[in-house]
Amino acid sequence: MATDGLGLNTEAAPAATVLCVDDEQNILASLKRLFRPQGYKVLTAEGGKEGLEVLAREAVDLIISDMRMPHMSGAEFLGQVAERWPQTVRILLTGYADLQSTVEAVNRGSIYRYVSKPWEDSDLRLAVRHGLERKFLEQERQRLLELTRQQNEELKELNANLEQKVAQRTEELREAMASLERAHANLKSSYVTAVKVFANLLEVREKSMAGHSRRVAEQARALAQKMALQPVEMESVLFAGLLHDIGKIGLPDQLINKPFQSLIAAEREKVMQHPAVGQALLMSMEYLQGAAQLIRSHHERYDGQGYPDKLKGEAIPVGARILAVVNDYDALQCGSLAAMRYSIAQARDFLVENKGKRYDPRVVDAFLSLLGQSGPKPERKPEVVMRSEALQEGMVLARDLVTCVGVLLLSSGYILERKLIDKILQYENAVGYGLTVYVSPRCPARS
Repeated sequence: MATDGLGLNTEAAPAATVLCVDDEQNILASLKRLFRPQGYKVLTAEGGKEGLEVLAREAVDLIISDMRMPHMSGAEFLGQVAERWPQTVRILLTGYADLQSTVEAVNRGSIYRYVSKPWEDSDLRLAVRHGLERKFLEQERQRLLELTRQQNEELKELNANLEQKVAQRTEELREAMASLERAHANLKSSYVTAVKVFANLLEVREKSMAGHSRRVAEQARALAQKMALQPVEMESVLFAGLLHDIGKIGLPDQLINKPFQSLIAAEREKVMQHPAVGQALLMSMEYLQGAAQLIRSHHERYDGQGYPDKLKGEAIPVGARILAVVNDYDALQCGSLAAMRYSIAQARDFLVENKGKRYDPRVVDAFLSLLGQSGPKPERKPEVVMRSEALQEGMVLARDLVTCVGVLLLSSGYILERKLIDKILQYENAVGYGLTVYVSPRCPARS
């Protein structure tokens, strides 16, 4: 049986990794010679910074560090080790002159033990051996405690009615998931409503454009679905459609209410800034960054003659290419693009004439196909028309609630609460006329 000078069984010594840190090569060489025969893997570093780098890439069980080193003392180095690798055993080599700072380091709990220099080989080997044994015993104790805890839990589970527990837990998870889904749906509904309200701010000033943003958003989303865009892309198209003109909110009324083709050069230059302004207004809203990029690019042209970035062809995001077609189709009929209002047939002809120039031909073809689709219209859900004073808590809006000039107040699907009904009544008193409200005939069960 192999033993060291103290009679310890070196064959039984646990395999361990020891890191020696000192700025003197002869000290590091001495420590290597001392510990490699013990079966340890010995790593070295010539200072605290290098030691931290070693620890970041190597699993180390025990550290021996000199106290006096340039740039970072041994106590400072081991203090950082204690914070980042608390399970690593820490031993400090120190001279008599460093005794006070060493005692303070030990008291702070950063160091397991200190050894005076010059050291006795047997003393240092013993300190390392005891430190490692303590570490491995603590690891084993924790493993056994965890194993015991797990076994006790398993025994408790076996003694319980497993079938009943599974059924109970399944029901709890189902209820929790349903609650989360309802909360998410309500949050998303509120978010969409808020976006729609923002979109109406500009349309309040531009009477001829009432409902324009909602029409563009709904048709653009339907077109995105027809072109097989991903759900997240379709959502960005929807929000971009609602907010595509938000960058115009700072423009004077005479520019907003004047058809684009009737603007002089200086006026056009101001109006043409609105896509970039719209993107900037949304920069702080992380959820709308996809839509913001489409807003910036929805006036780019397929032939590269658009604005603000002169993008061309496939370089234009597909959602922006979709918006360009749908937006112009509606704007032509509203009279905001050309001096005259186009009929539906004229607006379609305009799209066809500008395929490959203003618009992506594939998008135009898909949109015309979407407009020309025939077949039974989707059946409208049952609804009841009532005055605001008859509303009751828990009713669900069957249609968007809008003012007489088309300003959106609440989106369809909104569940009415008492406070919201009171606000509707207050609004009617303020404007001097009543609103027509469409609600679903049945109220949902309230949880």
